[in-house]
Parts: sequence; C-alpha cells; structure tokens
Amino acid sequence: MAAMARPGNRTLDGRRGHGAWFLVLPALIPILVLSVGPLLYGIALAFTDSQSGRTRPTQWIGLLNFQDLLQDRLFWESFGIGLQWAVGVTVPQFLLALGLALLLNQNLRFRWLARALAIVPWAMPEIVVGIMWRLVYHPDAGVLNEALGTDKNWLGDPATALPAVIVVGVWAGMPQVTVALLAGLANVPRELHEAAAVDGAGAWRRFRTVTWPAIRPIALAISALSFIWNLNSFALVYVLTNGGPGGRTRLPMLFAYEEAFRYGQFGYAAAMGCVLVAVVSVLLAVYLAGRLKGEDR
Repeated sequence: MAAMARPGNRTLDGRRGHGAWFLVLPALIPILVLSVGPLLYGIALAFTDSQSGRTRPTQWIGLLNFQDLLQDRLFWESFGIGLQWAVGVTVPQFLLALGLALLLNQNLRFRWLARALAIVPWAMPEIVVGIMWRLVYHPDAGVLNEALGTDKNWLGDPATALPAVIVVGVWAGMPQVTVALLAGLANVPRELHEAAAVDGAGAWRRFRTVTWPAIRPIALAISALSFIWNLNSFALVYVLTNGGPGGRTRLPMLFAYEEAFRYGQFGYAAAMGCVLVAVVSVLLAVYLAGRLKGEDR
C-alpha cells in the first residue's frame, strides 16, 4: 500500500512545485527583464568598443577597456572620492540615527508627531532634496549664509564642496537608518532594562549590556547596506554639484555617467560599471560571511 502511494505523492509534489513557480513568475519576470537582463548586457558591453554616433559595427575588444581603466587616474580619483563620501555619510548617519532612535524610543509627549517628522526627508525625492539644499547653500540668498553673515560659495569651493554634500547625504539618509533601529529597539524587552536599573546599572551600562547586543544584528545590516547604497549614489550629488568643482565631488557613478552620455564611450563606461559591481559584490560577500560566522557561534 505504502509502495503504491509513492508515485502519487511524487505527482502531487510535482504539481505543488509547478504551482509555486507559477505564483512566483509574476514577480520573477520583472526582475529578470529590468535587473538581470540589463546587468548581463552591461557586462557584455564592457568587452566591446561601443560608442555613440559611430557608423561601423561594434567590435569585441576583450579586456582592453579594463586595461585602460587601470591606468585612468581620473577614475581612481573618483573612486577615492566615492569612498570618502560613503564613509563620511554612513558613519555620522548611523551615529545620529542611533541617538535619534534612542530618543524616539522613550515615552515622550507627542512621540508620534516626532516620529512622523523624523521620516520626512526619507519621503522626499532625491532631486527635490538636492534643489532644496542648493537653495540653502546659495552664495547670495542662501539660508546658511544669511545665518552666518557670510557670502561663501559652499558648493563651488573645492575645500567645502565635498563636506557640504556629505551633510546633505547624512540628512537625507538618516531617517531610514532611524526607522530600522527603532524596529530593533521595539524588540528589546523593557523588563531587562528595569532589572539592570534595579541592579544599579547606569544608562551607558544598560545600553552596552542590554540594548546594543539586541540591536547589533540590525545595526550591522543597515550600516552595510547604507555604505553600499552611498557608494553607488548618483542623483543627489548630480543635482547638487554635477561632480564639481573641478571634479572634487565626482563620484564613480557620475564619472561613468559622463563617459557614457557626455562623451559617448559606452563600452568604457560599462567597464567602470563592472568594476563597481565587483566591489559591491565583494562587500556583500564579506558582510554575509560575517553574518554566517556570527550565527555559527
């Protein structure tokens, strides 16, 4: 009886498997068409001499674009600027978001209003944020110069352009980090804080022994994702400075954009994109390896 039932079970399991794939297809097809397909096409394009406005067919040139990229001083300068931007935004963004999350987690009056206002920058499109902060930094009529009584060109001075843009990046991205940390804090039992307080632990000791161990996985995850997101930033800096002055805020994605759409070097720009994808993949692999190692302990 049991032996006769096995083929039927396999058939039933097969039908369930086909049904599951049928349900997943509507979500899988857009990913394949809009993400995986363009990614594979971009990788293939990096091994060609594709350019805009040319009459002869595109030719396969192998690793020539990558060899040129290794010797391109401007690209590596933009990559260094991108690392400065990513670290300069991610670190203060996390620290400020952690402080704000701890504050908003307290039992305060109008806490719901404060939480709603805290996510306003997150709800604004990056282009709107960039235009708004350009007005704040305006050398003649900007709010910042009016408050300080100066006429400094914050976005036009090579010494202040990158720090000024980093401030905007921190302001724009802090809400999403705050929301993630608030979700983690909501899962910390208050009984543990009360027990630690009864034992005489101060605020810092309670944070170090109770709060931080509970939110540490979320904190590491959101920090890693924020760093990767910031490293691939484009729209905000493009609106604020367009990579200027003198390339001082030219992030790697801006450099690739200029090569592709200003100079028409599609193959060379695709090679830059492949390098950035490789860097992001390595960062993700390091992060996932750390998470798996932490779970095995």
